Amino acid sequence: MGLPQEKDVRYTYADYLEWDDSERYELIEGVPYIMASPSEAHQTMLLEFASQFHAFLKGKPCKGFIAPFDVRLFPQNSHDDDTIVQPDFLVVCDNSKLDGKACNGAPDFVLEILSPSTSRKDRILKKAQYGWAGVKEYWIIGPKDRMLEKHVLENGKYTHEWLDASVPVPVSIFPGFAIDLSLVFGEEEP
Repeated sequence: MGLPQEKDVRYTYADYLEWDDSERYELIEGVPYIMASPSEAHQTMLLEFASQFHAFLKGKPCKGFIAPFDVRLFPQNSHDDDTIVQPDFLVVCDNSKLDGKACNGAPDFVLEILSPSTSRKDRILKKAQYGWAGVKEYWIIGPKDRMLEKHVLENGKYTHEWLDASVPVPVSIFPGFAIDLSLVFGEEEP
């Protein structure tokens, strides 16, 4: 079944499970958002980022996942929850949140790589949802400006820091681990 086109209708995870798999969607507070295919640059950056995280997580209880992988931020047994996202990269340290198909609850770490079509959604809508759900650390990478927005949850609110690739960026929830953004961003285009 394709995505219904009714206006002012709030959808749930139960509805989401019925939609056509040929399209990818996120559902934020009951509103569906179609997801465009990522660009080559996006995929290259994501692969490098995930590779650095993968090397760090080896032998640790936490697991990293790349999109598409559903995250039900506020899961309900009845499937009436209305916020399902697919972050570019996420880390889950509580394996009881994993059911083989999705993460049920807040991941510990989330990364989003901006594109022109996702900037507002990632910076405003999803950031608010991640904070309310309790995502401990949320990074937003801006490929065009080669900057990182680092958000760390403290006392229920995100701190905010802008960083560039001049030095490795520590991952706050994993002391001793830092991401080399110069490798993530790669060579600057002339």
